[in-house]
Amino acid sequence: MNKYLIALILLANITFGQTEKKIWAKSYINKKAPELVVEKWLGEKPNTAGKFVLIDFWATWCGPCRRFIPELNKFSTKFKNDLIVIGLSDETEAKINAMTSPKIKYYKAIDTKAILKRKIEVKGIPHVILIDPKGIVRWEGFPALQGYELTEKVLSEIIKKYKR
Repeated sequence: MNKYLIALILLANITFGQTEKKIWAKSYINKKAPELVVEKWLGEKPNTAGKFVLIDFWATWCGPCRRFIPELNKFSTKFKNDLIVIGLSDETEAKINAMTSPKIKYYKAIDTKAILKRKIEVKGIPHVILIDPKGIVRWEGFPALQGYELTEKVLSEIIKKYKR
């Protein structure tokens, strides 16, 4: 085989064959999730016992975060028996309450000191972690990352696989 053809094939594999998911935070996949730290719940506090917990790190100024809110609303409704969705922001309560669109229909909390966000080393938002009922992270990352989107199908499969 021609050495140039071999080099071209190797280059194509390096360039296009990458399958590792890029995340902008410390990875906790298949590890114990850090403790959920909330400064204040904006509404009622959820009962997470025996449930999957999806934590969305977000901000009002973040376009991708706001575009994902309707999807999170759907997840919260569709999987209400198995899943608690929590939007966690390091912004002030006033900032969160001033945002009227899109409407968040799941649990909201603030952590203005960004304790959990810093522990997970979140460097890009939105960043989502999905924790199973035993406290293990089963999904993490940017929910709209091409090829790795967090969808109803993905959630359904994870819930089915790790449900008690």
